[in-house]
Amino acid sequence: MKESSNGSLKDHFTRFARRSAEALGSVWAFVLALSIVLTWIVTGPLFGFSDTWQLVINTGTTIVTFIMVFLIQSTQNRDAKAVHLKLDELLRAIRGARTNMVDLEDLPDEELEAVAKEFETLHEQASREVRVRGKTSTTREEHENR
Repeated sequence: MKESSNGSLKDHFTRFARRSAEALGSVWAFVLALSIVLTWIVTGPLFGFSDTWQLVINTGTTIVTFIMVFLIQSTQNRDAKAVHLKLDELLRAIRGARTNMVDLEDLPDEELEAVAKEFETLHEQASREVRVRGKTSTTREEHENR
C-alpha cells in the first residue's frame, strides 16, 4: 500500500472505519435511515409501486449494507485484537495464571470446546461452594456485630 506523509492508507481507513461505526451506530443515524424508509414507503403510491420505485430502495440498501459490512468488520477486528492483547497482558501479569491460555483463539474447535467445558465445571464447583458457605457461615456484617 502506498504511504502518505500523514500516515498509511491503512491508518486512514482505520480512523474512517472507527468514526463511521460510531456515527452510524448513533440514534441519529437510525432516525435518518428510518426517515428514508418511511419516505420511500409514502412515495410508493406516487410512483404506482413501480419496479423502479422498488429498485431504488433495494439498490440503496444493498450498497449501504455492502459497505457497512467492511466498516463494521474492520472495527470489530481491531477491537477484538485490543481485547486479546489486554487479556494477554493480564495473564502475563498474574502469578499462577495459565499463560497457555494466550492463544486460545488459535485452537481447533474441539480443543476450544474442551476448555469451555473445563471452565463450566469450575463455575459449577464455585457456585456449589458459595451456596454451601452461604448456609454454614455468617456474613462479615453478622460476625462484626457479635
